[in-house]
Amino acid sequence: MVTPTLVERLACIDPVMKNDWHVVARAEDVVEGTPYGAHLLDQPVVLWRTGNRLSAAYDLCFHRGTRLSAPGSRVEHVSRGTVDTDCLICPYHGWHYNAEGQCVYIPAAPETKPPQKARLQMFQAQERYGWIWVCMGEPTQDVPCIPEWDDPDFRNVRWGPWVVGAAGPRLVENFLDIAHFPYVHEGLLGDQDHATVDEYRADLTPEGIVTSEIKVWQPNPDGTGVGSYSSYVYKVFRPLTGYFIKQTGGRFSIYFTVTPVAPRESAVWMYISMDYEEDMPDAEVVEFQDRIFEQDIPVVMSQFPEELPLDLAAEVSARADRLSIRYRQWLSELGMTFSVVQ
Repeated sequence: MVTPTLVERLACIDPVMKNDWHVVARAEDVVEGTPYGAHLLDQPVVLWRTGNRLSAAYDLCFHRGTRLSAPGSRVEHVSRGTVDTDCLICPYHGWHYNAEGQCVYIPAAPETKPPQKARLQMFQAQERYGWIWVCMGEPTQDVPCIPEWDDPDFRNVRWGPWVVGAAGPRLVENFLDIAHFPYVHEGLLGDQDHATVDEYRADLTPEGIVTSEIKVWQPNPDGTGVGSYSSYVYKVFRPLTGYFIKQTGGRFSIYFTVTPVAPRESAVWMYISMDYEEDMPDAEVVEFQDRIFEQDIPVVMSQFPEELPLDLAAEVSARADRLSIRYRQWLSELGMTFSVVQ
């Protein structure tokens, strides 16, 4: 059996996912002096800080295949021989890697200049919205923005991550599905006596998929306990990043992004934004969203096939599924293969 090389493994990653940005950690998880290990697209990633710089690489020392985020690894400033810089240090044999991923010092042979090929496979990384985002390829766009982030009328409450044994597109499609509210979230987001979903549009635009207004009755739309008709507008910015804003007396939105950890494992991250209920503690906002998400998980994890089927003839759809149908069509048009069934 021939083991694929690192280059071969990375070349096989779905290019749609490889060239997009994904959240892999909270900003505070990656602290100076300590490397942080994560998983993205079924591959290990190591993150570290050197001063104001954030670095990300394939989590593997090329010397003897040790994880650079394993216990005993560290980041420190070193002054040894011709080396005077901040380094990520392998816990096995102490090989030193600079912020660009180049090995600059080998303790067992201090007089030897490390070979050029002793260089980590680097990825692009950036900090945004209190999260660390990584792109394993060449990003075609920047990180999708949170529309309310710079609006002083809104407060933004961070939620997650929540790791789920389910495919990313399944979780996104569930987030976009308004017809399940009366059944999965009865008494909170829906009421079986008000299950009708009226006609609406779902159009592909320069910012992604955007719907027209969708009006539904909700007994408790935001955790305040006050029932109302809510008018939703959904947007899908990226294959694994969705969003809605709804009018519930005030404006309430959720920015929802899923990290494809593995084909059937995902990490879900959210921001909940609202321009009312200033006295409602952030903890209560989070607890309400916990309650909603806990209701969603068993349903999503029971779906078959586990991956999202892009063949629309494989299932029967109804009028309320227009957004889901457009989402699946869009993934097919993009050529996405990770966690979907063609």
